[in-house]
Parts: sequence; structure tokens; C-alpha cells
Amino acid sequence: MTEPSLLKLTADGERTVRVSVLLPLPFATPLDYLAPENSVSPGDLVSVPLGRREETGCVWDMDSDVPADFAPIEARSVPLSRLKPLLGRLDMPSLPRDLRRFIDWLAAYTLTPPGLVLAMAIRARHTQPTRVQLGWVRGGGDPSALRMTEARQRVLDAVGEDALSSATITERTGVSAGVLRGLAAAGLLREAPLLAPPLFALPDPMFHPPRLSDDQQEAALALTDSVRARAFNVTLLEGVTGSGKTEVYFEAVAACLAEGRQCLVLLPEIALSTQWTDRFARRFGVQPALWHSELGGKKRRETWHAIAQGQAAVVVGARSALFLPFSDLGLIIVDEEHESAFKQEEGVTYHGRDMAIVRARLSNVPAILVSATPSLETLTNVENGRYRHVVLHARHGNATLPDVRLIDMRRAPPERGQFLSPVLVDAIRASFEREEQAMLFLNRRGYAPLTLCRSCGHRMECPNCSSWLVEHRARQILTCHHCGHVEGLPETCPSCAAESSLVAVGPGIERVHEEARLHFPEARILVMASDTLGSPSATAEAVRRISAREIDLVIGTQIVAKGWHFPDLTLVGVVDADLGLGGGDLRAAERTVQLLHQVAGRAGRAEKPGTVLLQSYLGDHPVMKALVSNDYLAFMEQESAQRKPGFWPPYGRLAALIVSADSAEAADRVSGLLGARAPDLPGVQVLGPAPAPLAILRGRHRRRLLLRTRRNVAVQPIIRQWLEGVKLSTHERIDIDIDPISFL
Repeated sequence: MTEPSLLKLTADGERTVRVSVLLPLPFATPLDYLAPENSVSPGDLVSVPLGRREETGCVWDMDSDVPADFAPIEARSVPLSRLKPLLGRLDMPSLPRDLRRFIDWLAAYTLTPPGLVLAMAIRARHTQPTRVQLGWVRGGGDPSALRMTEARQRVLDAVGEDALSSATITERTGVSAGVLRGLAAAGLLREAPLLAPPLFALPDPMFHPPRLSDDQQEAALALTDSVRARAFNVTLLEGVTGSGKTEVYFEAVAACLAEGRQCLVLLPEIALSTQWTDRFARRFGVQPALWHSELGGKKRRETWHAIAQGQAAVVVGARSALFLPFSDLGLIIVDEEHESAFKQEEGVTYHGRDMAIVRARLSNVPAILVSATPSLETLTNVENGRYRHVVLHARHGNATLPDVRLIDMRRAPPERGQFLSPVLVDAIRASFEREEQAMLFLNRRGYAPLTLCRSCGHRMECPNCSSWLVEHRARQILTCHHCGHVEGLPETCPSCAAESSLVAVGPGIERVHEEARLHFPEARILVMASDTLGSPSATAEAVRRISAREIDLVIGTQIVAKGWHFPDLTLVGVVDADLGLGGGDLRAAERTVQLLHQVAGRAGRAEKPGTVLLQSYLGDHPVMKALVSNDYLAFMEQESAQRKPGFWPPYGRLAALIVSADSAEAADRVSGLLGARAPDLPGVQVLGPAPAPLAILRGRHRRRLLLRTRRNVAVQPIIRQWLEGVKLSTHERIDIDIDPISFL
């Protein structure tokens, strides 16, 4: 029975009820509307009035699974008499309950208006009117009413109950369009809609089963058992680079398909999708559905609807794929779970790996985290028994782990003005003589990270950010990698007007490429970076050329550290192994060892042994020792021991408050106010306010405060109370980052 407070009778006696509708706008709660009783249900997408315009929203649940610590329940206050009626239900799939619960949970956890999270889930919902394509089927006319020629009879024999297009009939019978029109005029043919083929073919779990080693078979069995259990659990699949982790978790995908359910695979970078989807097609016979920002609008809409209708069995995508409306989700896999690319830094800030675990729990399905270098957070959850642990200790087949060596740049320095040690140059030359491929890695785009004047010392800085402009010599520009500002290379110093006085300081991959051309003029060289590979198709072509042995030397940024498999690549040289260790980043050492370990893993993945050479000035650093000894676990144990005493993550919680304003004075005022109101509670500490390392970003002045608590303290109610009553002007903003991984 409907509660009286939720029921209203219209003038003609129709029963209407109060329904909550969440709109994709920054409102704190859903809005109430009136709808005829039993006309809509939670999850339905509806059109509603909002002021003088119409908006699309989703009928929301009256209850919520969000923990009380995260989001307090707000009482309804608008009387029924003031509510406006819904304009109508949209003819579209409803959002499933587990997705609605996930939206509520993520919004509450990140202190984000739930409508902004909903926007990510229904952004691709819109359908555009498309003209229905028509074909021909047999009509009910009398054949004796028309002189039956051989051509006409061929058409009638070819056409049945399923509609065929004019082109198909012409191809099969050789008749002209005039014959079809004549048969239609006599009523022997009639038009009917053509059946559209499914957008995605169903993968076959038995298409090409792999030959697994005993260790791989044991790991695959553990994963498939978790899928068949149809219950929430988390498993870490850890394995050295080249151990066949993908083939192993493909068996879990096969088990999910055999259960008739859908599977989501998250990759940290779109660049990974090309080689991954090729491997998927070889295993399952068809391509999976893709979901990422590079998809065109039409393809996004079609894919969204196919997923909602259960017609896309396997979806591989970026972190935003977490918000897709799966009709029967059965498994979530997070590949390269340690990657910081899973963290969304703009708009709604969330970590894709962590939220994948939440979505799996709310959907009551298993989750698999995959990595050769698991994050400390994941390893800690394994240690505490929250996650299961499956390990592959050896590379697949006859491949062995590469030999990692250190080049002490103090003892074997490069020539003046260059950046490659003679030791590394000789090693690359030797690999070419053996007709093997080599790779140079430097995680820095462009030609040089800094341009300064030799006369006055002026540094070329971004006018919108407190950062140096990066020279891209190939395009003759200076650019900011934070805001995108671009300007031409000046001929004179902007400060002292000295001519030809600007010099590039430090190397980027363009400069390494220039030097490599000097050393190896006959080599076929390919540069791989986000600004040289502008699309997945360009990445696919680069991978094809490397695999086909059309390339001798690959030079790249972190894009080359991903899960590529190049059988003839045997030498990896890291130009600056120390890059990334400086600064005050909590995870600097962990990220560096993960990145360099992944880069090293590109070498010697087939029969030929691999070698990795690290150019470093810090040979005694724990990161370098861990890489040379190939003892990742010992390094992480040391990292854990350093974080535990101070309750740094994963042994404590962090939340960042980033104040930004149009002026430094306004930023100081707001951050100072927050500092004065900082919570004073047991187990809680506030650091700051202080200028952010990027004190100016896109023209806005930035200040940071960092809230640190013990692990058993929820930060959301503390922050909510902290910010209560703080008034901001339209030019001031406070952004909240729960569990930050970047401190810029």
C-alpha cells in the first residue's frame, strides 16, 4: 500500500505518487516529481521539467546501501502540491540496481554530487533517429495475375519470410530493380524491415584453448573456481613479466562466458587495447566490445545499448567502463592494477582499481587484479587475508628473466652534450650485429624539459602555470604539458633580448632520438610517445612494424612499458633510471621500481635471452638494488616498513583539499580559513595549508591541505563537518581528493 504522504489524486481521480529522479547535474540529492502509480520503476530513464527546460534523469531508489558514515540521509521537504509531473518515460534500457548502488556509493565516498557520477553512466545513452532499412518478403498477391517470367520466378524462389535487401536479391538472381517493382505492384512482394546483425558476435570459450603449463593450469583453475562460485571475492594474479598472466585470466573469462554472463576487463591505457584485442580474438574467435574516449559518438551509443541489452559479452575499456549498464555482470578484471593511470584526477576523482572492487562487491561477482608489480595497497590486502593470491613464478616456455645491470654514470659518462653512456651505445650496436632489436626508455616527452638563456639565466615558463615550457623541436614549439599552452620557439631571449642565447637543458625522447641517429645512422628507429602515436590505429601500426622486424631501435616514454610482447627485442636501455625519485611524492620509489621493472620486462620474452641496462647516478638507492637483484618483494617489504610508523597509506587514510582561486590573495584567504578550522581529533592530523607544487595551474592559484588519519577513521564525515558553513565566491573552489596519489 502506498504511503499517504507519497500519494496524490488528480482531478480525474488518477492516482499519482512521489518519485525521486536523479539528474546528471551537481545537485546534492535526487529531486521529487509526480508520476502515475506503477508507471515507472527505479532505474527507468525519464524526461522531467527543470525550470524552463527538459532534462533526462533516472528514477532513483528510496533506499540506499551507502554507509551512514559516508552520506547522511536528508529528509524530504517539498509538499506534494508543489511537485511537477514527469514528462514521460524514455524508451531505453533501465539502469540496473547494482549500477545505481555503485553510483550512490562512489558519490558518497568521494564527496561528489551523485548527479555528476550519474552523468558518466548515461553520457552515451542518447539515440539518434535512424532510418529503418527495408527489404523484400513474399507478399500475398495471386501469381496468376501476372505473367510469370523466368526472372520473376527466380526472385520469388529467392525471397522467403526473412527480408532481403534489393542488392542481395539482385546479386542472387541477376534481375533489375524494375522486376522487383513489378512484383511489388502485383502484391507478390512487400516491404519489410531488414533484421540488423548483432553489433558484437558472441565469443566462443572453446574456440582456441591454450596449452598451459602446470603452474598456469593451477592458477587458471583457482580463477575459474572463483567465477563459478558466483559470489564476491578478490584474487591477485601476480606473475613475472612474460609469465602468461593474460592467457591465465582468459580462462576466467571463458568460465564467465560459459556461465552466460558478461565480463569487464579494465586496461590502464587505450594504447594497450590493440595487442590485447588481437590476443583475445585468437583465443575466442571474435573481437570484444571496446569502451574508451576515442570511440565516435554513434559507436558509443550502439555499444552502450548492446551492453545494457546483454548483447556485448566481453567489454574491454578504460576506467569509465565501470559505469556501463551491464545486464548480467559476472566478472571484473583489472589488468596492470598498480598503474596510476587508473586514477581519475579531473572532475569526479576516483581510483578505477578501488572502485572496480566496490562495483564487484555490489554486483556480488568476483574481481581479479593482475600485475607483475602489485601495489603496496594490494599486497597489504593479500597479507591481511582480504584478497586471495595466485602467483606465476616463471616466464612461459623457454624464456628467462632478463639480466639487469647498472651503468654507473660517474664511471662511464656520456660524451659532452650527450646522454647515452658508451657502455649502452656499444650494447645497442652489438644487438644490431646479432640482428636483434633494442629499446631506449626515457619517461619524458619532447626535446628538452627546460629552455634557458645563457646570457641572463631566464627560464621559459608557462604564462598559465608554474611550470617550465617543454621544447618540441620537431614542431618548433614550446608547450606546457599541464594546460596545453603553445608558443613558437623565440629567436631572442624574452627577458634580455639576447640573440641565439636560448639553450635546451636536459634530454627528452626527441633529443635521445637525435643522439641515436648520430650513433646508429643506418638503424631503423621508431619513437613511441603519446604525442607521436595520436590514436589506437597509429599504435597498432607501430606494434605491427616492430613485430614484423621493420624496426631496429624503439625509443619511447612510459607507453613502451606496457604489456607489449616483441619476441626479437633483447636489449632495453633506461636513459635516466633516477628520473622520478626526486620530490616529496609518497609513492615515488614504488612507482619508479614498478615502471622500470615493467620496462625491463620487455626484454628477452622469447627464446633469446634479454639484457637491461640502467643508467644511474644513484647505484646505492633501494630502487636500483631491487631492480638489479630482481627482488621486488624485498623492496616492497622495505617500503612497507617505512610507511607503517607514520600511518601513511595503506596503513592510514589521506584526503587532499585543493583550494583554487583567480588570485593568490583569495587562495590564501580560503586556505587560511580552512587551516584555522582544521579538525582537532584523536588520530587525525592536518598538514598545511601550503602552496601546491604546481602553485598556478591553468591560471588559477592553488593551495593544498592534507588530512591524514588512522586506518579505522572515516575521513568523509570529518571533511563534511570541516567544510560546513564555508562560503565561497564564484571565483573560489575547493576540490576534494579522497585517497590522492598525486601531490601536485
